[in-house]
Amino acid sequence: MIDLHIHTTYSDGDKTVVEILKMCEEKKLEYISLTDHDTCKQYNDKALKDNNIFSGKIIKGTELHAVFQKKNIEILAYDIDTDVINNWCEKYYSEDKLKEQQKILSKRLLDIADKHGIIYNIDKIQKPKNAFEYVEPLIYNEFLEHKENYHILGEFAESFNIFFRKGLANPKSSYFMNHIEFRPQYKEVINTIHKAGGKAFLAHPFEYKIEDTITLIEKLRKDTNLDGIECFHPSSEEKSKRDILITYAKENNLFISGGSDYHGKIKPNIDIGIGKGNLNISSDIIKQWV
Repeated sequence: MIDLHIHTTYSDGDKTVVEILKMCEEKKLEYISLTDHDTCKQYNDKALKDNNIFSGKIIKGTELHAVFQKKNIEILAYDIDTDVINNWCEKYYSEDKLKEQQKILSKRLLDIADKHGIIYNIDKIQKPKNAFEYVEPLIYNEFLEHKENYHILGEFAESFNIFFRKGLANPKSSYFMNHIEFRPQYKEVINTIHKAGGKAFLAHPFEYKIEDTITLIEKLRKDTNLDGIECFHPSSEEKSKRDILITYAKENNLFISGGSDYHGKIKPNIDIGIGKGNLNISSDIIKQWV
C-alpha cells in the first residue's frame, strides 16, 4: 500500500514529520511522499534526514498551487531536486510575502463575511503560528462557533473543503477570494518541476468540482507536458470516477499516482493510506515511473 499525498506542519497539516513517519510505519506503507504545499522544506527536517523511523521508500515531492484559466489548481511534483523547488518557491512564497498575504487574505475573507452577514468575534480568531499556515481555516472555525451562521453558509458549513472549493476558490461564487493573484501560472509551475528533474501530476481532478473534468485535463495538456494524473484520491473514491481517470491516463500514456491527501483535523474523515476508509492504493500503479 502507498500514499503519495500527505501534508505535515510544514504547510497545512497538523502532524509533524516525525508523527507522519510513525503513522506510515504503523500502517506498513511501501512508498510515501510528503507533499506539503509550495515547499520542500519538510525534506530538510532532521527526522527525514536521519530517518530511522519509516522503513519504506520515500519519494521526494511537493504540491504546488497554479493558476489555470483563472482557476486555482494544484500540481503534484515527484522525484524532484528539492533545492531547485525551494529556491523557486522563494519567488512567490518567501516568509515576508506569506505574512503579507496572510494579512490581505484575512481582511478579504472578513469583508466577504460582513457582506453575507456572517457573525464572528475577531478577538477569538486563532492567529497563525507561522508564515506558511493558512488563515482561512482559522477564520472558518470561528464562523462555525456561531449557530446563526449555519443557515447563512448552507452547504459551506459542512466542511472547510467544500467552503474552499465551491466558495473561496470559485470565481462564480460571492465568496470568491481571488487567491490566484498571488500564485504562478500553470506553465511556469510545470516547467519548474521539469527543471527540478521531476514529474508533474495534476492533483485530484475531481476535487475542483467542475462539470467536465476530462475537458479540464485536455485543455491543460494542450500546451504543457503533463506527466501524469492523481487517479486515486478521496475525491475519486467512487469507482466510476476513478475508472474515468485511469482509462484516460492509460489511453494518453500518462502516469498514475494516488494518495490520501492527509491533513489531520482539517480533513477529519481522511486517514493516511486509506482515505475515507477504502483507498488502499497498490504500489503496482507507480511501477511505470518509480
